[in-house]
Amino acid sequence: MVPRIFMKLLICVTGMPGSGKGVVSEVAKELGIPVVSLGDVVREEARRLGLKITAKNLLEVARKLRGEEGRDAVVKRVARKILSMRDEVVLVDGIRNIEEIDYLKKVGKVVILAIHASPKERFRRILKRGRVGDPKDFQEFMMRDLTELKLGIGSVIALADYMLINEGINEEEFRERVKNLLTRIVSEFKG
Repeated sequence: MVPRIFMKLLICVTGMPGSGKGVVSEVAKELGIPVVSLGDVVREEARRLGLKITAKNLLEVARKLRGEEGRDAVVKRVARKILSMRDEVVLVDGIRNIEEIDYLKKVGKVVILAIHASPKERFRRILKRGRVGDPKDFQEFMMRDLTELKLGIGSVIALADYMLINEGINEEEFRERVKNLLTRIVSEFKG
């Protein structure tokens, strides 16, 4: 038997704002899978620049980073953290474009998990969660969606290895679906 070369499994989660990526991250943590977030990198950079954490500022910081350092600028910062981790499986939350996926393929085996929900449902969730920087009205929400699509998130969703629909079910049911899928993905990797 040939020994398997040590490689990390990177479960890359993508989806439009409010689709349920945060729930996926919570379930991953419950399963003992560490989570790294691209959004955290952007928030850290905004704080470093002394900016208030708003949707507009975060998008501007992300655009600035990608414009100055390349479309994979944010994921490069995350990759350094992933490489320093001893964990065999890591969930990467908030993938926005194909260049980020391509870069992560240099770090480990990439599996893309897309989360989908309708704009109406996502907007309802965003209002309910009330996170700092979230859009406050539907027009601002739609502008954010268009910006996300311009960043390339639609291409990543289209190329996903797995798709979970987070609509028409309660959070408990969604959590169970996420748990089952993550368990299966990890099991297949380790198998």
